[in-house]
Order: sequence, then structure tokens, then C-alpha cells
Amino acid sequence: MPIPSAILTLVLGMLLVLGGLWIGQNINLLPVDASANAPIYDELFRVLFSIGTILFVGIVGLILFSLVRFRRRPGQIGDGLALEGNLPLEVFWTAVPAIVVLFVGLYSYDIYERMGGMVPLGHGNHGSETVVDERVWGGIGSTQDSQTATTAGIPPLPIEVTAMQFAFLFHYPEGDFISGEMHVPVDRPVSLRMEAKDVIHAFWIPEFRLKQDVIPGQPTVLDFTPTRTGSYSIVCAELCGPYHGGMRSSVVVDSADDFDTWLQSNRKLPAAEA
Repeated sequence: MPIPSAILTLVLGMLLVLGGLWIGQNINLLPVDASANAPIYDELFRVLFSIGTILFVGIVGLILFSLVRFRRRPGQIGDGLALEGNLPLEVFWTAVPAIVVLFVGLYSYDIYERMGGMVPLGHGNHGSETVVDERVWGGIGSTQDSQTATTAGIPPLPIEVTAMQFAFLFHYPEGDFISGEMHVPVDRPVSLRMEAKDVIHAFWIPEFRLKQDVIPGQPTVLDFTPTRTGSYSIVCAELCGPYHGGMRSSVVVDSADDFDTWLQSNRKLPAAEA
């Protein structure tokens, strides 16, 4: 007795969904996570990867099945059946994408809010929990790490980032010196005040899952907490000129002791000691 097509479709659909969920949760295409924000972002990526896998495999599988099942047979010279309209099918392929898009939008908004994207912009409009941002910079574009730092009583490390064609420069107010390579201590909040000297650039560290535009005449603030020691690439992700592809630097996440040693070795000496 042949299996009813409805049951076969239901079983294949369940296998497709379960397979897509397994692939999304077990195949990691992202670089190592090295900041407090990275695991939150990775949640969204896994969900989107699962949905994308289900849609891709389902659509491609249906196309291949149709190519084989409904191909022109030898000796067939007439047209196919004249089919017109299928209301249940049309409702299905309209409702399912609408539900998926609505879910992705709401879930993305939740992830964005958890990463601090909905924190009010600067210029003195922060609430009491974000007083650290106002004390350090008073800029715009800060993220949720500063709120966590305030609650824990750990002041963020301020660093001034200058972007220009085609390099990043890092000024450390604590030591009053400039470095071509950014060093930060692990597990301590960092607050970057960034400004461009010529055109729009973008400050992107893939392992931190963070990217912020760097705009001429309008300083932006990017806050993060590094969680894994090592050296990671800083990439300009905004087309900024003919040598845009070579505009790279590095961020070195040191242990607390190693960072203090590096900071002291680069700190400017007072004029009397120089």
C-alpha cells in the first residue's frame, strides 16, 4: 500500500527542519569569539543559519524532485495538464515566509537590544546606569558593556582612535602616547572614542563581532570587553579609497600584568625625567 502523500510530505518536512536545526547548531563558520558581545551575536547567527539551511535544502530539493518527477517522458509530445490555482498552497507559501520574516525581525531586535544597540545616544541623554560613558567620553554610539562595567564598579579603559587613509592610530590618555597597534587588558571594559580625519571609515574586529563607523567631525564611541587573550585583526570595513584593502591593524588582548608592563614601557616620562 503506497504511503499517502500528505504523510510523506509531513515526515520529509520534519526531517528537513530537524536536519537544518542540527546543522545550524553544530557547524560553526565564525571565527573564535573573543569579546563579551560575541556569544550574543553568535546566537542570532546560528538561528539565521538554521533557517537559511532549511530554506535552501527544501527549495533545492523540491526543484530537483520536480525536474525528475515531472520531466518530459520519451514519446510525450503534448502539453502538460492545465492546472490553475491552488488556494491552500498559495496561503501556505505566503504565510510561512511572513511568519519567518516576522520572527527574524523580532529576534534580531532582541539581540540588538541585548548588545546595547538601543541604549540612547550620547550628548547627556544617558540614564544613571551609563554615567561611566558620560564621565569618560560623553560621545555617541556606546554599547551595553559600559552599563555592566558601571554596575561592577570597573572603570573602562579609554582609548582615542584616529582613522585616516590608510591607517588606525591609538592614543592612550592614561599614558599620553600614541601606538600603531592597540593593546587592551583581558576582561576589562574598553571604551573607544573614534574619529576620522578624512573620509568615513569603519572599525571592525571579526572576533569581537563588533563594527562601528568612524566619521569625520562626529566622534563615535564603541565599548567592548575582551574575553580571550591573543592578537586579532582590525579591518576597515568601509570603502575609503584605493588602498582600502590594506587598511588593517591589530588588537592585542594581554593579561592584566602584561598590559600594565606594556603601558608602563610606552608611557611618556615627565620632562624632568626625560
